[in-house]
Amino acid sequence: MFVLPPNSPRLNGCVERANLPHAEEFYEVTDSSTNIAELNSELLVWEKVYNVVHPHQSSGYLMPK
Repeated sequence: MFVLPPNSPRLNGCVERANLPHAEEFYEVTDSSTNIAELNSELLVWEKVYNVVHPHQSSGYLMPK
């Protein structure tokens, strides 16, 4: 198994780009829990908002669903 170094968009740009909204719109602006179970619950709620409610530029600012 080969583990890519962090912040290496030339090696795996799709994954790095997918991590950007998580970093900018969740981790940097919320007071998330340090408890893994609570953090997972918070992430599930945010992921649902991001995938259902949040408008996306690539779709002409329409919601994904």
